[in-house]
Amino acid sequence: MPIKQSQATESLLSAYLIVGEDELKRRRAIERLRKRIAAYGDLDFNHDVFNGDRATGTDIAASCNTLPFASDLRLVEVNDAEKLKKADVDILVSYLSAPSPTTVLAIISPKLAKNTRLYKAVAELGSKAVIDCTPLKRYELGKMLRSMAVGYGFTLTDSAASKLVELVGEDTIRLDQELCKISLAVQGQDPVTPRDVESLVARTAEAKPWELVNALSERNLSKCLTFLHLMSESPIRLISLCVSRLRELACAKALEQRGQGNLLAQTLGLPAWRVKNHAQWARNYSEQELRRAFIEARDCERTLKSSSNSQHAFEDWLITTVVRN
Repeated sequence: MPIKQSQATESLLSAYLIVGEDELKRRRAIERLRKRIAAYGDLDFNHDVFNGDRATGTDIAASCNTLPFASDLRLVEVNDAEKLKKADVDILVSYLSAPSPTTVLAIISPKLAKNTRLYKAVAELGSKAVIDCTPLKRYELGKMLRSMAVGYGFTLTDSAASKLVELVGEDTIRLDQELCKISLAVQGQDPVTPRDVESLVARTAEAKPWELVNALSERNLSKCLTFLHLMSESPIRLISLCVSRLRELACAKALEQRGQGNLLAQTLGLPAWRVKNHAQWARNYSEQELRRAFIEARDCERTLKSSSNSQHAFEDWLITTVVRN
């Protein structure tokens, strides 16, 4: 429901739900809301913050019903709203049925479900009441980072953006911090390259299993060892994933020899994007090399299940598979 105190505040709703696991988006959403409300009075005297694991619905509702001091509006924030007890949620849902016209209630949560009463109560206030802060997919982060880099006064190449995600991970807060650091170091108008990123940013992200599997497919030993030492996955799971990929490559090789390479996704029961590089990767291995890799993987797996030195056994199999001629 819109607040109708003045023309300046007509576009504000009585409550917003800022929901999603992207912390940077949540921070920026609440910062924008604070800035808008601060324009109409001193926010220091008209701003209360609660946390869902400690606050009561009664205290939050009382704060919302308090009149603003020397301002048109008050702002009440509730962090980690998913931690509110049921009785406290009931009080807030009741409040939202007739909210104060002089308060904006900001309910903030990384993962409040759409089927909860609190989510539905806020959503009923208007189409803009729910501010979606769902994280971007990994492949979407590059475009966002390039846009953010412009805001910091420099440009970032596509490959440099990918390198930054590789080194830092998908945490948007940390990515934003690294972009700020890069902006202080770069000079001139040339775009920032992957080499620049590597020289300025330390790797803090744990490698993903698929990065190791892709490096195995590329037959890139340097990448394989780098990723292996940057992950905490068990060797038993890793060799299972690697063997699954090698089976896919063997299938790709067989289909291509028959002139049926276009049937790979259908044959494997995978989406086309998952196998777009398989034909190229399959050419990195001969049939004999794949056969030996499977036999030695069987022996390696037995060692992994019976030895305390499993990390070395898997690493030896990985090296032998990648470098064999």
